[in-house]
Amino acid sequence: MADKCTVKEIRARKGRDKITVLTAYDAATARMLDESGIDILLVGDSLGMVLLGYDSTVPVTMAEMLLHCRAARRGTARALLVGDMPFGSYQAGVNEAVQNGIRFLKEGGCDAVKIEGGEEMAEVVRALTRAGVPVMGHLGLTPQTAGQLGGFKVQARDLDSARKLLADAQHLAAAGAFAIVLECVPGPLAGIVTRQTPVPTIGIGAGPECDGQVLVINDLLGLSERKIPSFVKKYADLASLVRAAAAAYRDEVQSGAYPAAEHTFGSKVDFSELLRNT
Repeated sequence: MADKCTVKEIRARKGRDKITVLTAYDAATARMLDESGIDILLVGDSLGMVLLGYDSTVPVTMAEMLLHCRAARRGTARALLVGDMPFGSYQAGVNEAVQNGIRFLKEGGCDAVKIEGGEEMAEVVRALTRAGVPVMGHLGLTPQTAGQLGGFKVQARDLDSARKLLADAQHLAAAGAFAIVLECVPGPLAGIVTRQTPVPTIGIGAGPECDGQVLVINDLLGLSERKIPSFVKKYADLASLVRAAAAAYRDEVQSGAYPAAEHTFGSKVDFSELLRNT
């Protein structure tokens, strides 16, 4: 088995080796992705939309995140496990942010946390880092505040917002973030941010010049029932396979074809006398 992936290693791969990131919300999925050689497993608050049926990530709670982090931890041996701090767990103040960040490591078994926001979150990043909680930043389309950004749309499409994105990335890096997710920003801008920021960038809908890429596992596998963003490549269509398997099971149960003899336990005991006693 390869050595455990660490924050130090991820930082050292800046501009050298591409970094692979996928979301994982349970032990079984985490184990498969870990064994596949994925570098970072992100227990994303996207679980609110892809697993729990919420309309956004905003309703996701600390309890829900910690539950899924613990599950993913049990399936992770080599990858770096990062937990998304949910909306409301770090915006109210530095002290609360640090307390909740520590919970992700102590109770959730995470190696690091991810928070959304730019310069305004630099103090939080600095405090978490000082407290021993490694932080991954998140810029561009930030789902927890998508309503303020006009919805799930490409961000930083003009020069002013592009300058702010670049400055935000540099502020996060200076505050101690070990990597920064860039979501839904123009590819050329993501390339500039990547070259001018000293920590790795992880793209999602941000083009090929980022230091790594992340996708939601349900989208990649074709298991998501939500509208799939245009930047997602589906590597499988498991939803169709699941529907077909469930329909085949339904038909065989209704027809009596399942369970067959090979699916039934036999016995050397003659139970026929039980019929005479009823």
